[in-house]
Amino acid sequence: MKIDPSECHPAMDYEQHKGTYALFIKIAMWGTAATVALMILLAIFVA
Repeated sequence: MKIDPSECHPAMDYEQHKGTYALFIKIAMWGTAATVALMILLAIFVA
């Protein structure tokens, strides 16, 4: 996603927004991977 600061409100901190979004994506990916790993382990040891 490309953000052009010249088209938006000047009071917004776009670099902070990009950093927060990148952290959100990283946490979502790790959470998804952990959930998949948990489901695999449950299928192996419970079923």
